[in-house]
Amino acid sequence: MLEKKPAREHPLANILINVIVPVLVLSYLSKDPVLQEQLGKVAKPWHIGPLKAMILALCLPVCYGVWHYAKTRKGNFFSALGLVSVLLSGGLTIYLWNQNGTVKSNAGFLFGLKEALIPLVLGIAILTSHRSASPLIRVFLYNDSIFDIPKIEARVAEISVQGGYDRLLLGATKLFAMSFFLSSLMNLGLAQWFFLGFDATAIDALENYNAIIARITGWGFAVIGGPIILFLFFTLRRLLKGLGALTGFTDHELMLPR
Repeated sequence: MLEKKPAREHPLANILINVIVPVLVLSYLSKDPVLQEQLGKVAKPWHIGPLKAMILALCLPVCYGVWHYAKTRKGNFFSALGLVSVLLSGGLTIYLWNQNGTVKSNAGFLFGLKEALIPLVLGIAILTSHRSASPLIRVFLYNDSIFDIPKIEARVAEISVQGGYDRLLLGATKLFAMSFFLSSLMNLGLAQWFFLGFDATAIDALENYNAIIARITGWGFAVIGGPIILFLFFTLRRLLKGLGALTGFTDHELMLPR
């Protein structure tokens, strides 16, 4: 009997659960209900304040990471990324918040810096990990949930093209890292744009700050996500074309069936 293969985790589902949903939780649940009432506005049931929102947002990557470790006995990179992202976002919101409803004067700059920091660090990590035992491109893009890597590498060894294979993966790594550097710049620019004219000393500054974060989050998926997805698609096509030329396999033979 054939041995049943373990179910593969999809990287996009990993990012959704560990990073995107927690950030959305922070963006839309962080409003302070007491401040809402002071401003004469109705506090919604989901307005739980920045601290509780951060704790709730932390639950997703923490619980997923624990579940993944119990299942595989391996750490989950995306859970760690989500944890850091939530701590940065939630911690920054708590730091910037003043009890009287105002925020720190440098809120826009610090938030933009935070938005740019994670993709910048990821881009650097992807580049520097290329020669390590666990290149990050194999976590995000060139992994065994998308490609039939054992078959590809067996073919590479069979026809003795290891040098070309290594150069191809290095080129894909550089392209992939560039998408994160682009994301970093666009995140910083988008944040500075939305914070133009923001008055940190206004009585409803915290309310406006939360609204700006929500807009940045919403627009970020379109303004930043669209170009990045196109960039990643281009990288994937380049990788498939190169692997096909190197091994003689078709795209269908290179990728796992869905």
